[in-house]
Amino acid sequence: MPQTETPGTEAAPRTRLRWWTELPLILLVYACYSAGRLLARGDVTTAVDHGLAILRIEKFLHINAEHPLNRLFRTQAWIGVPADFWYASLHYLVTPVILVWLFRSRAVLYREARTWLMTSTFMGLIGFILLPTCPPRLLSAGHGFVDTMAQYSSYGWWGAEASAPRGMGGMTNQYAAMPSLHVGWALWCGVMLWRHGGTRTAKTAGVVYPLVTTLVVMGTANHYFLDAVAGAAVMGLGLLLTPLVMRGADRARVWFADRVPLVAAASAGTSSSIVSGGCQTSTGERIPRQRESRFGPGAEPGASPSDAGDGAPAAAR
Repeated sequence: MPQTETPGTEAAPRTRLRWWTELPLILLVYACYSAGRLLARGDVTTAVDHGLAILRIEKFLHINAEHPLNRLFRTQAWIGVPADFWYASLHYLVTPVILVWLFRSRAVLYREARTWLMTSTFMGLIGFILLPTCPPRLLSAGHGFVDTMAQYSSYGWWGAEASAPRGMGGMTNQYAAMPSLHVGWALWCGVMLWRHGGTRTAKTAGVVYPLVTTLVVMGTANHYFLDAVAGAAVMGLGLLLTPLVMRGADRARVWFADRVPLVAAASAGTSSSIVSGGCQTSTGERIPRQRESRFGPGAEPGASPSDAGDGAPAAAR
């Protein structure tokens, strides 16, 4: 028997996601991420003050692990060089690979995972704008930090002024350190691998990847420990907000879908009033009054033999 739905509880229509709609959306978010970093330059003095304040809080709490890690990375090239490659590349490689993997093999879970990542990224951009922060590597030498990316720049494609490709350091905001989206995105990747990887290797990678990334961002002097904590907190808040964002997107889709058919129906009604002035087509007709022109006046398909004339054949029984 047909099932009835309680009014007000109709489920939002689920549309099948297509790669040619998802790819521009991902690129749009990445463009907003890059533009947000550029726009959030702020005052250098303010950024330095924020960085020093974070460093003082960490020293007070005895959680300033950046100094010993940075000392290890800058004195041991066999650790520092791979760490620099890790920082400069995996951030932009692993995350898209996880997205593509979810889209292809975990389509049911993809939309929620993608919404979580995007929501958290936009919140991170708000942090860049409201709290520009000087990373440890850009503090004065008296604070004891060395920029390992600059120290080992001859080994990679990045320049001495940033993790960007050579000559493009001025195109990135080097004071967008709080929160660390390197850590945030790595945590997202780790959760996806742990929950949906299905193998012990995937689960192990899901634990190792965010932990190593946290050590790397501190050892290369690109982030403070509290930057990493803030990156994880942003991802946690983004996860809580994801259901609300998805429901809002569903309501917007329903609102739009409800109004597009009305416009189409209105235009169809207007056009039908012009054609319907006695010119409707019948079965077997492609244009109005086709059979009238073929059989002559009085020989419409529904006419009787007496109406059509004496010589007209009788209708089939």
